[in-house]
Amino acid sequence: MNMGADVTRILLVEDDAMIASGLIYALEQEGYAVTRAGGVREARSVLEDGRFELAILDMQLPDGTGFDVREALRGGTDAAVIFLTVVDDEGSVVRAFEGGADDYVTKPFRLRELLARIKRALNARGGAAHSSILTLGGASIDAQAGKAYLNGAPLELTALEYRLLLTFAQNKGRLLTRAWILESIWDSAGNFVEDNTLTVYIKRLREKLGAAVNIETVRGVGYRVDT
Repeated sequence: MNMGADVTRILLVEDDAMIASGLIYALEQEGYAVTRAGGVREARSVLEDGRFELAILDMQLPDGTGFDVREALRGGTDAAVIFLTVVDDEGSVVRAFEGGADDYVTKPFRLRELLARIKRALNARGGAAHSSILTLGGASIDAQAGKAYLNGAPLELTALEYRLLLTFAQNKGRLLTRAWILESIWDSAGNFVEDNTLTVYIKRLREKLGAAVNIETVRGVGYRVDT
């Protein structure tokens, strides 16, 4: 693969050959140069020979975890990092953002959504004044720390409530269908969140946010938060 300076270079660390091959094909179709590693040791070897603008890291690898690769990245590159994993417990999500992750995507995933998240992460890292702080009305989210605040005070949220709030903040002004949200937010076992469960979590999130954030219901379609 040509690793010229004009090509955005992506490191993909994924031990599942089928997932990796599909991702590599899609990424190369988008014009990215992709280098794949099947585990931590191979990723470390690859990092000795090249620099990358973005790394997509599987959380569970045969010889370690995505966190091990993230640590290796710290020493030689300022690459954006996206964790791609079936692991979605609150501790792992928080640890990922505290470790400097730009995004956290659970498997199975929608390819077009992942490509959009990749572009957003690259654009954010390439900006002159990159910030991990997202705002939504009176709420703010420190994406790197995995923490949320309401009018400056810490906001206690469950893992799913946090992911909901983060999703709204990352898609401010967009109409998000219930189907899109349901496919984007998973429980800790990697199962779909049921439609009724989503309604409950939206209600709980509204109660915690109060008047500080207006989550608008678009009847029959989904939700939107404009500011």
